[in-house]
Amino acid sequence: MVGKSVLTLTFIIILLITYAIFTGTIDPKSYFFPQLQSQSIEYSTPNCSTDSPLRVYMYDLPRRFNVGMIDRRSYMNETPVTAQNFPPWPRTSGLMKQHSVEYWLMASLILYEQNKNNGNNNLLEAIRVFDPETAEVFFVPFFSSMSFNIHGRNMTDPDTEFDRQLQVDVIKYLRESRQYERSKGRDHVIVMHHPNSFRFLRDQLNASILIVADFGRNPKIVSNLSKDVVAPYAHVVDSFVDDISPTPYESRTTLLFFRGRTVRKADGVVRAKLKKILAGYKDVRYEHGLATDESIKLSSKGMRSSKFCLSPAGDTPSSNRLFDAIVSHCVPVVVSDKIELPFEDELDYNKFCVFFSINEALTPGYMVKQLRNFHKEKWLEMWRQLNNVSHYFEYDQYPPRKELGATYMIWRQVKNKVPIINLALHRNGRLKVPDWWLN
Repeated sequence: MVGKSVLTLTFIIILLITYAIFTGTIDPKSYFFPQLQSQSIEYSTPNCSTDSPLRVYMYDLPRRFNVGMIDRRSYMNETPVTAQNFPPWPRTSGLMKQHSVEYWLMASLILYEQNKNNGNNNLLEAIRVFDPETAEVFFVPFFSSMSFNIHGRNMTDPDTEFDRQLQVDVIKYLRESRQYERSKGRDHVIVMHHPNSFRFLRDQLNASILIVADFGRNPKIVSNLSKDVVAPYAHVVDSFVDDISPTPYESRTTLLFFRGRTVRKADGVVRAKLKKILAGYKDVRYEHGLATDESIKLSSKGMRSSKFCLSPAGDTPSSNRLFDAIVSHCVPVVVSDKIELPFEDELDYNKFCVFFSINEALTPGYMVKQLRNFHKEKWLEMWRQLNNVSHYFEYDQYPPRKELGATYMIWRQVKNKVPIINLALHRNGRLKVPDWWLN
């Protein structure tokens, strides 16, 4: 009897221990391998400040590389750019605004002291430091997109030489910098948002963190998702700040809306094909329009009165239509097989966008049928999500307001690259046989 009792008790204890291990209430390592347990508790990553703002050193480039392109009277002025003389973004810039990322990133650093004194520290993801030895990354304030738009837009115009010479001068300046040579540019942030920006010499900066709109015109050796940051276009239409309709689904009477250039190059050839596919539907508006003030107003009105807004590829996989749709709270319909999206590690675009492959979109009747069958409650949830996330795509928020904007998010993406940069710098500093593991 005693033997049976002991056997039964032992069985029960084993059963309880097995159950506890299975449910996670007992860690077997702590009982049977206490040394391993203590090691796992003591292990920690090296100091990596995730809460403190990114420390950014900004090169003091002459005005002709940046704000001198806005205020042409100061083009050759050598006076340092400060918060007091920093020019506002020109209201008459037209489509140039959509690639103005470089301006807003510079503004965030120039106006840092002003923001700090106004008590906006918690809205700053990056702060400017004046001692390069304390910096985590180095910002190069060259307005490469604006330089192309001003000096080289026609590609064959003699003025293109101005754009090329600025690129030559920037690279010469960097190669004379001890900080650039020390890291070979790996910890340097350079904006190349327009697909043709820095087009002559971009391959010479392929180690740096590039701020891009997409990877459509950059070979992999120049730009890729592991080291670079995809930034949103600055939207052209006005933000829908008072979108408070009690019946948004019913008040948006157009099913699908598009207004823009219908003839584009490269990836954008899909636009002309979509025009034919979508012709004849009464609840679909597919209109040709240029970037005039009147056309932009019509686009805004059309987006605000539509349930879905079409965002096909432009000359490259991305298009400003996506960001115009987001700030208009019109559910974007993205047709671009090779698009990369901003802040996708934090934002799930599936919650507020609809995606079709090019083959699906060009199948007659398929896309319209899917959108017509889209459940009202699902659309309303996407509309609410657009209201919640649209502030992440706003640039002109200086001084910062309550909600975090695009500039904050871009610096946060750059900050996420710092551990990778440090790994490369530390590793290359001690290797005798570079990248031996690739052989």
